[in-house]
Amino acid sequence: MAIKLVITDIHASYGSVRALMGVSLNLQSGQTVALLGTNGNGKSTLMKCVMGMVRPSSGSILLEIDGEHFDLTKLSTQEIVNLGVALVPEGRRLFPKLTVQENLLLGAFRPAARAEIATNLEFCYEAFPLLKERQHQLAGSMSGGQQQMLAIARALMSSPKLLLIDEPSVGLSPLLVSTTITKIKELKEKYNLTVLMAEQSFHQAMRIADYGYIIVHGEIVFHSNVDELQNNQMVKSFYLGG
Repeated sequence: MAIKLVITDIHASYGSVRALMGVSLNLQSGQTVALLGTNGNGKSTLMKCVMGMVRPSSGSILLEIDGEHFDLTKLSTQEIVNLGVALVPEGRRLFPKLTVQENLLLGAFRPAARAEIATNLEFCYEAFPLLKERQHQLAGSMSGGQQQMLAIARALMSSPKLLLIDEPSVGLSPLLVSTTITKIKELKEKYNLTVLMAEQSFHQAMRIADYGYIIVHGEIVFHSNVDELQNNQMVKSFYLGG
């Protein structure tokens, strides 16, 4: 399945507070694109716009699947998920009083994924063996790193083709951040996913990204391939404080 996401001139606000101002971003099939920026610069808002959870005031978000076009600004979140788009939200947003397996099964609610529950469950347990060991444990009793594994696996239970991951490093130790980012790369390559990842950790994101966008105060200030991002003086000035 060929998939493409084209975000053009998106503006979004929370009341009188402007969160996004003219954001444009392209994501090609099979790519991992990193959306980089510190807290409060609009990364999560853009993710929510793609998922239909925040309605932009202007601009377009077009998803192309095998040549067919869908305007996500006109669809509900459920309709967007049914197209094969899944979000791993910031803060994980698990159901703490449900078990690991119950959380995973809730990720398979979209019609296209229901017939593949057994296959996807086996895949998630293969990708994250710890989850299989703890399938009957309450999600709220797990560590931050274990909960992040569960949040990613829950999204994968929906059989997505486009995976949005919002701040996977939040609340994790440096070692767990590295492990989580590496696992995202492995899953993307093994299962031919297209990934948009919002992340604060520049160096960790650059390990797996094909392309990157830097967002500052709701605007894209620079975008390029990984090599240029890592060596560009403007990036160092804007993002790394250099």
